[in-house]
Amino acid sequence: MTATGNAATENPLAGDMAGKTVLVTGATGGIGKAAARTLASLGAQVVIVGRSAAKTAEVAREIGAASFIVADLSVMTEVRRVAAEFRAGHSRLDVLLNNAGAVVTSRQETPEGIEMTFALNHLNYFLLTQELLDLLKATPDSRVVNVSSEAHRSGRMRWDDLEFRKGYSGFQAYGQSKLANILFTRELSYRLAGTGVTANALHPGVVYTGFGQGGAGLAGRLVSLSYQIMRPFIKSEEQGAQTSIYLASSPEVAGVTGQYFDNERVARPTPQALDDAAAARLWAISEEYVNVPTNGSQSRATGSLKV
Repeated sequence: MTATGNAATENPLAGDMAGKTVLVTGATGGIGKAAARTLASLGAQVVIVGRSAAKTAEVAREIGAASFIVADLSVMTEVRRVAAEFRAGHSRLDVLLNNAGAVVTSRQETPEGIEMTFALNHLNYFLLTQELLDLLKATPDSRVVNVSSEAHRSGRMRWDDLEFRKGYSGFQAYGQSKLANILFTRELSYRLAGTGVTANALHPGVVYTGFGQGGAGLAGRLVSLSYQIMRPFIKSEEQGAQTSIYLASSPEVAGVTGQYFDNERVARPTPQALDDAAAARLWAISEEYVNVPTNGSQSRATGSLKV
């Protein structure tokens, strides 16, 4: 299967993906679906993850995905199951595109008792990557691509209350989670030095997908109103997927790691996102949350091995 004319037109910097295996989360709509569709058209064997069985099956057929897995990625036991199912059916993983996420306007907890935004937008990325790391390392020149956001610029890590048990704000929780995506990406890239696996984060742009809309109360209404005001300046889903596609496929970024991209170019995130000590601290906290020690991995902040 070769790249179609449409795929080449959508992203002229995309590379041939024939023979490569890609896992895309949050792929039943928005930029995840657009990215999965284009990567499949470029020749990749694409596996998508979605929450609704009917919708995920329908999208898989529509975009030409090789297969699909149904799971709620806010639940860590479900994340582990996704990894187990993928490993059982595949001997390689060239690209892990961590795309699933949400804006939660009122505080919610997962069935495991973790605040929803932190669980879905950060812990899901962390755990799924850890569970698939051996497969990524075994695949030459594999890539981890994490969808973050410019919303990280308004975020800060509330180390004393990461789950917003006091003073919940959906916007602040989302900003924190997107900051966490970049911190995770940078620490991951350091720990994977010399393995051949790269890890990069990206801002997809402001995309009109319905993402974050429909929430309850004043916060939900403000999100919807903001979309209406900004709609003339907002990207389409296909445009919003371009940096994900670029990082997943382009030969231009082979070997590039630990970076934050916007519009297919390296961008500078906030000083908070460049804090090595914060990245190491978040990693250690994330290990405790998901109970997955990353044995033998080295933190750049401490220079010490975690065992």
